[in-house]
Formats: sequence, structure tokens, C-alpha cells
Amino acid sequence: MDAEPARWPSLSRLAGVFLAGTLSVQYLPTLPSVGLSTALLVAASAGSMFPRRASWRLAAAFVVAACWAAIHGAVGMERRLPVALEGVDVMVEGRIVDLPAMRGTDASFVLRPDKAWLGDETIDLDGDIRLSWFRAPVVPGACERWRLALRLRRPRGMVNPGGSDAERVALQRGIVAMGYVRDGPRNGVLGYVGVCAACWREHIAGGIEQLVGMDDARLLKALAVGDVRGLTLDDWDIARANGVSHLIAISGFHVGVAAVAGTGFVAALYALFPALALRSARRPVQASAGLAVAGAYSVLAGLGLPTVRTLLMIAVVVLATCARRQAGGASALALALLAVLVVDPLSVLSAGFWLSFSGVGLLMLCLPRAGRGVRAWLTELLRAQLLMTVALLPISLWFFGTASLVGLLSNLVAAPLVSFVVVPLTLAGCLCMAIAAPLAGPLLALAAGAMNAQWWMLEHMATWPGTRISVPGSGVWRVMLATAGAAWLFAPRGLPLRAFGAFAFLPLALPGRDVPESGAFRAWVLDVGQGLAVVVRTAGHTLVYDTGASFASGFDLGMGVVLPSLDALGTRDIDALVVSHGDSDHAGGASSVASRYPDAVRYLGEPSRGAVTGAACEAGHAWEWDGVRFRFIHPGPGDDPGKGNDRSCVLSIEGHSGRLLLTGDIGASVERSLRDVLADERPTVLTVPHHGSRYSSTAGFVDTVSPVIAIASAGWRNRFGHPHASVVARYRDAGSAFHSTAVDGAIELTFPRDAAPDIARRWRQSSRRYWRE
Repeated sequence: MDAEPARWPSLSRLAGVFLAGTLSVQYLPTLPSVGLSTALLVAASAGSMFPRRASWRLAAAFVVAACWAAIHGAVGMERRLPVALEGVDVMVEGRIVDLPAMRGTDASFVLRPDKAWLGDETIDLDGDIRLSWFRAPVVPGACERWRLALRLRRPRGMVNPGGSDAERVALQRGIVAMGYVRDGPRNGVLGYVGVCAACWREHIAGGIEQLVGMDDARLLKALAVGDVRGLTLDDWDIARANGVSHLIAISGFHVGVAAVAGTGFVAALYALFPALALRSARRPVQASAGLAVAGAYSVLAGLGLPTVRTLLMIAVVVLATCARRQAGGASALALALLAVLVVDPLSVLSAGFWLSFSGVGLLMLCLPRAGRGVRAWLTELLRAQLLMTVALLPISLWFFGTASLVGLLSNLVAAPLVSFVVVPLTLAGCLCMAIAAPLAGPLLALAAGAMNAQWWMLEHMATWPGTRISVPGSGVWRVMLATAGAAWLFAPRGLPLRAFGAFAFLPLALPGRDVPESGAFRAWVLDVGQGLAVVVRTAGHTLVYDTGASFASGFDLGMGVVLPSLDALGTRDIDALVVSHGDSDHAGGASSVASRYPDAVRYLGEPSRGAVTGAACEAGHAWEWDGVRFRFIHPGPGDDPGKGNDRSCVLSIEGHSGRLLLTGDIGASVERSLRDVLADERPTVLTVPHHGSRYSSTAGFVDTVSPVIAIASAGWRNRFGHPHASVVARYRDAGSAFHSTAVDGAIELTFPRDAAPDIARRWRQSSRRYWRE
């Protein structure tokens, strides 16, 4: 009897198992060594050749995928800047690999090193470096080679509830160091790289800007070559509020439109010259032309994940066409997924991976084949947009903290207009810049007019209710359950009880919320680097004390950290905003927070400084929320208004069994003046004055307050040396548990009604991942 042939799992099952194996590694706090992972990978690969059962091969595929992802993760971490080189000036020669961005006189860009040295010693820098050049004397250009003196550090980001993970993004994008350019006589441009797609992108972007003007060009450049440097923070805010961010930069659908244009061009050639069919079959030539055009467009787009995924799917169809085989949608998607995971398993760390593959997969699963006629096409379009809005909402909440319900209506109008009008006109205009220059201007002007009309509509829709919904603590199981519920809800006819899929959204829509009881409260000292931001919540009220820094680019940590954290914590409204004083690291994000919550009462330490208005905080002013007393103990009415740091609002928050003291940037003189006021029998938690400066936290102050917990809000490796070693020692000698947001990330504090204050969570420690320092 013949031996039973070996069974191989289906392509879709293999891709699903490979994805599960790759994903399993990303939850590890540490990774196995490269040697161990390599040995396991070889053993699993060899073992997969022998079993007769498909289930054993699937198990082997899971191990192979996990080991392959672990190898990539470990190598990526090993390539990071050595710790010994942090804060040291090094010389680097390399090439600029993206489109440099200018904000005023400051430049930012990514440099890929060719050579690096410290003194006379060559050092190894294997990976990209994200750089800032403050007050750059010249504007760096794409594809240029430079020699620069750099001050570098390992990638490190702020860790907060609802915040983005900069260290994860750095690993996924191959960023091994971050830093800035130091002034030096040896800085200079060395020449140009021979062939570089970024240079073509910059040239095309410049041509668009020259033909239609800077303002009209900002959106067209993003659609043509993925150049988003001209987009403002308001532009991105409008896009997120309408759920159309995927349409601004080049999306996978736009690559598909480019491929269709390529096939259409070949079809027109064959129609004009029928004799071409005698030399080569039309369909393989059409398919190859579509792949070539899509590939060229993807290169100009910067080869982002959505474009790569679409390009791989097109390649599968083209290969099948050339081999005269049929390639179904599920097979093409599975092959594209496998290809992405093999080439770059760390792509699972990006939101684009999940939005891209989940969106296409759900469309294939849930949308029936459209009938003929305009009505059928419109019905399918409406159903597709409804599916994308509902099904991708849980994933958007997981990665971004917010989602848009208005996106359904916005995309119904924006998606067809951008994909079938604006993008084709823009690409045709770019092509005409090379072959028929007089036509380029009118085509781009038409594209700009259509885009501007649409953008005007989106600006108004961004003010509607439902543009920014958030869910506190949307855990991974809630997201998976809601996504599965969406697939069930929109499944083709024949599946029973489809309406019950809506119930899968209930855990996401109605998450549990731990509300403090009367006389108790909670506080979160957020990780805002070298600055301060604190959220305090009682049973029914919320207060924000300080809002982090603002930057020359227009970005501020009120927008980037405080608001996402409030969303993640389930805060619907805040009742009071306290800005301790006017320094940027405390007041920089105040305008963003005030704009979101205009009805909040505002108290300012320096009313004459800053972008928001409000009442001056004065010692003696007090109020009570839910059994918790809030009172200002500084500054007094007669204090010098020009004191700066010493004008900081000092706020005492007193619960039934504990007290939180928020001190801003007060110095030694204010500490001495407050010693009589600060005595309190309740256990005290303290935000360390002035981030732990050696000129604050005097011995008398520390002895008087005697905090059980002292927290310094400071930046990692900040240039001021905060918190100073002598200050840390002083608190620890007094019996205080000392913590710093630079080390712990955001810190959650609990002040129960009948127990001493305690730390409930330290974000960097409790959310350990192998890519975090």
C-alpha cells in the first residue's frame, strides 16, 4: 500500500498561524537570545518536513514565526546606540533617507550612517538616526550626504495611559538613535547619493508647489508622493475627526487606482494597434504594466505598509495571470500577509498593519459580489463604508485612543472623490510635468479645487458631535471581541442571528470604571518629560494641574499627552484647570486643554503669562468636591508678581486619609515661608518642587512635609540633571519612597478613604515590553 501523502495546511490557515506566532512574541518583556531563537527555528523548520498531519505542520509554523520575530526583535534592540555613547559628541557621515522637514529655522530628518567615529576610534552605528538641527544654517536636502557632529541618545519615549509608544515605533522603523546636530567646523555637505527615490519625491513635490501655490499644494503633495511636511496640526486634527487620515497620505486603494491606470493604458494601446496581439498576449502585458505603474507609485510614496500590502497582492495576481492560473482574493491576501511577515515581522507593531489587513479581510469576508447597475454599485459602496467605520472602530480605539463616528458620512463623500477624481488628476498632472508641461498646471489646479471644496466640507463636519469618541481601558480582548462582532454583524446573508453581533460591542461601549468613594480620590502624575502634568479625580469631579511643554513646531504635550490620557482614563469633562506658573514646561499645553474643555474653571499662578486666561490662585482660596478639600496655600496676595517660579500655585488636596501636595517650581525661600502651613497629620504624597532641583527640597521643607511618597516629574537624561542626587538622598533619608516619571513613566496614586496613600501603577514597569528601556 502506498504511503499516505504529506498533508500541508491551506494557505489561509498557514498565514493565520504565522501571524499568531509573530504576534505572540510582542507581549514578552524580554526576548531569548538570537542563538537560542535561531536553533529553535532550524529545529522547527526541519521538523515540519516529517509529520504527515497538517496540524503538526501548523504547530511548526507557529514556532518558526515566533522565532523569526524574536530574532528580528533582538537584532533590532542590539543595533540601538550603545549606552556608553549616550550624551557624547560623535562625528557621523551618512545620507538623508527621507524628506527633511523645516519648522521655522529648525530642521528634522532621518540620517542613515555610512561611517561614525569618536575621536580616533571608529564606532558601529547600524540603523537610522532621527535628528533635529536647531537654527540650521542651511536647509538639508533629500538624498544629500553629510558629515555632522551629533549628540545622540537611545530611543526613549513617554509612557502614559492612552499615549503613543515612541520606542515601539522606533524599533518598527529601524531607528537606533535620536539626537541633534551640534555646531562645529567640520559639519558640511559631502555630495549626493547617485539614485534616491526621496530626491524624486522632493522634486515632484516642489513642482506641484510651484504650479499651484504652497497652500493648495500641501494636500496634493501628500496624495502624489506621500509628502506630509506641509500639513498643519489643524489639518491632521480635521482628518482624524472625520476618520479620513488614510486618504490624506497615499493609501493602498490609491496604489490600486495606479495599477488600473497602467492596465488601461496598455488596453488602449492594443485597441489602437491590434497587431500587437500577434506578438504577445494582451492580458499578461496588461497585468505587468499595472504592476510596474503600481510599483513606481509605491516607491514615490515611500513604500509605506498599506502600499506594500497592495503591491504584494497585485504581484500575486500578476504572477497568476502570467502563469495562466486563477488567484482568489483570499489567497492573494494570505500570500501578501505571509510575505510581509517574512520580510518584516516587526510590522505587526504598527497600526497600519492591522488597519490595512483587517480592512481588506473584512471586506472580502462580508461584502457580497456586487450586481450590475449604478444602484448596486452605490449599495455596495454604502455597505463598505459602514463596514469599515464600524469594524475598524475597535482597532482605532486600541491604537489611537479615539475614533470617529462621523467617518461613515465623511468617507462616503471623500473616498470616491479622492480616489476617482483628485488622485487621478494629481498623478496625471505629475506625469505631464515630465512629458507635457503646459497641461500640468490646469490638471493640478482642477485637483486642488476639488480637494479644497472637499476640505471645506470636512472642516465643518469636524465640529459635529461624535467626531472624537473614546473608551477608557479598551483592552485587547474587548477589541478582538468587538471586531469579531462586526464581522458577524455584516456577514453575508445565511448566517443566523447576525444582529446579535452588536452585543459583542457592549464590553467596549460599557467598560468598568473604578470611581473613588466620598472622601477618597485618585491622581495620575503623567510622564511629560521635563515638565509637569497631574490629573486628579474625585467621585464626580476632575482637576488638571499643569499641562506639560510646548515646542517651536507648534506641537504641545497638552495635545500629545494630557488629552489622550484623559480620554484613556474615561474623562468626559474636567471641572478645573490649574496652571501653576507661566513657564513653558508647565503651561505649554494649557491652550489645547482649555480648547477641549472651555467650561473648566481656570486658576493661574501668573495670569499675565501664557495663552489662557483665568483667575489668579491665591492662598486661602478653597473648595470641596465629594468629601475632598482643595485649597491653595501659595502664592499670597502680597507676593511679588515678578517672581516667576516662586509664583507657582501650591495646591493641597486633602482626602479622608491622605493628602497630595502639588508644588510647581517653588524654591527654597517659598519652602521656608510655608513650613508652618504644611504640617499635617495625614500621610502626604508630594510632587517634588522644581523637578528635583538642588535649589529646592530644602532639609527643613522635607522634614516638615515628611512625605510617604515623593515624585519627581523630570525628563530622561535631561540637561539640568534633575532630580539631583542630593535631593533624592534627602527624601530617602527622610523615609520617603522616591520615584521619577523619567524612570517609571506615568504614576497612578490612590488615596483611599480608610487607608494610607499608595502607588497603584507605574506605567513603564507594569506595561513591560522588550522594546522599552
